[in-house]
Amino acid sequence: MTATPNMQKRRGLTLSIGLNVVLVLLACGLVLYAFMLNVDLDDVKRRLSKEVESHQQTERYLIETRNELTESLREVEQLKARLAYKESDFKAATTIKPVLPVVVGFRSSMLGRGLVAVLENTSDRYLTVVLTVRNPTLSTAKRFQLELEPRSSVKFGHLEGWQFASGDEVTLLNDEFDALRLRVP
Repeated sequence: MTATPNMQKRRGLTLSIGLNVVLVLLACGLVLYAFMLNVDLDDVKRRLSKEVESHQQTERYLIETRNELTESLREVEQLKARLAYKESDFKAATTIKPVLPVVVGFRSSMLGRGLVAVLENTSDRYLTVVLTVRNPTLSTAKRFQLELEPRSSVKFGHLEGWQFASGDEVTLLNDEFDALRLRVP
């Protein structure tokens, strides 16, 4: 049997429709595959982002820990340096200086308010002392250098630069003697 032109046209049409359906199904399959790949790609991106964030947090923690370790090592070295006495430091620390041969008394000022310090040198030599006075209430302090003659006394009050008050902290310093510290009564 010979195919008629109509039949051939129908077959051609059917074949064409079949091919078009197959192509549409293939296109739909490709679109679905692309969608699935996109979903998988988004999931991989999310996991990668979490991994990057986790890695950055770990690096920050390591940097902070490294900085803390460095600071701790620096403190240990400072403490070691403080503990490492040189022989000369040990001798200087163990050498006891004699008591400063100065007696300090206080009396009321005749010309003004406050008290006057009376410093008496009880030794047979000239002494140069540094007088440091501090008022803890007012948070003020001053230093004065005084020359004390042998077996004599010096009066020091507001005319000389400081008006003493009860509670003032007084320190007398001389390199050859132990420091004399007292509080004004």
